[in-house]
Amino acid sequence: MNQENELLPEESGEELYETRVIKTDKGQEPIRIDKFLMNRIEGATRNKIQQALEAGLITVNGQQVKSNHKVKAFEEIIIYSTDHPESTDVVPEPMDINIVYEDDAVMIINKPAGMVVHPGSGNYSGTLLNGIAYYLKQQNPEVDENSLPRYGLVHRIDKNTSGLLLMAKTAQAAAHLAKQFFHHTIQRKYIALVWGDFEEEEGTVVAHVGRNQRFRKLFDAYPEGEHGKEAITHYKVLERFNYVTKIECKLETGRTHQIRVHMKHIGHTLFADSTYGGDKILKGTIFSKYKQFVENCFEICHRQALHAFTLGFKHPVTNEDMFFESPLADDIEQVIEKWRKYVKGRSE
Repeated sequence: MNQENELLPEESGEELYETRVIKTDKGQEPIRIDKFLMNRIEGATRNKIQQALEAGLITVNGQQVKSNHKVKAFEEIIIYSTDHPESTDVVPEPMDINIVYEDDAVMIINKPAGMVVHPGSGNYSGTLLNGIAYYLKQQNPEVDENSLPRYGLVHRIDKNTSGLLLMAKTAQAAAHLAKQFFHHTIQRKYIALVWGDFEEEEGTVVAHVGRNQRFRKLFDAYPEGEHGKEAITHYKVLERFNYVTKIECKLETGRTHQIRVHMKHIGHTLFADSTYGGDKILKGTIFSKYKQFVENCFEICHRQALHAFTLGFKHPVTNEDMFFESPLADDIEQVIEKWRKYVKGRSE
């Protein structure tokens, strides 16, 4: 329901949709919620607000309400948006999609590296949503594929990150899942290969993530929180290879490039991440054999070594606990195996 500029995120991260919280003050006079929100949100129409209320996208003090609810003092209104800031017509295109699970409410997709999730500036075709639109159109010729950007995606992963992605097939499912993302109850774990060795076995990175002040396509960590949005990443060492480490990252928040930025911030840039400098030798020896070995690894993995490994959530209809796991993508698996052999060869 989000046409107004002030609600649009600067750039969507994993949590694709912006959520807005409004707290009423002690002097608030009773007024219908649809009228109250029309006055507070630029460009909002009564029809859009009523549709959002019906779908459960607006809560007051944690409860769903109807459009005749009277807003009073000291209430917390949460608006869960399911409009993408770059919403555009989605042209159905046939493509291979690895659907891990599907029912009437949700789809789980295993996305390959290199595929853009959503049409946008410079990528209007060949995206995952183009393929999903075609797939759903084949299932049901009556489906309106142009509604997909409004409620299909509830999060996304970077073009060159592989792994699990969750989609809603109804507006009600999108509302339910958007709330889970907002309240950090969605379980997401990633596998990454990063430069350097860790002193500890596990840790947590807490630093705001926002746009780089000079290079607008890059993001940075801001420990003091003067820029960007709050971001929390928990990590755990899985396997050590002296100069690189295989880790598991658990997200509490889902900011754009969060894991990539947080790992660089603590000195462990993702392996082969060209955007953040991980496609150069950052740790290791000066020997030409080592240099050649790393170059061979880069030839296998042409993108950041990051894979969306697990996804857990409550089903929006049955409330059942759902859990999915995706095997590591082949390119990352091959590089990790090469590092295993390299370390073993050096120790023998």
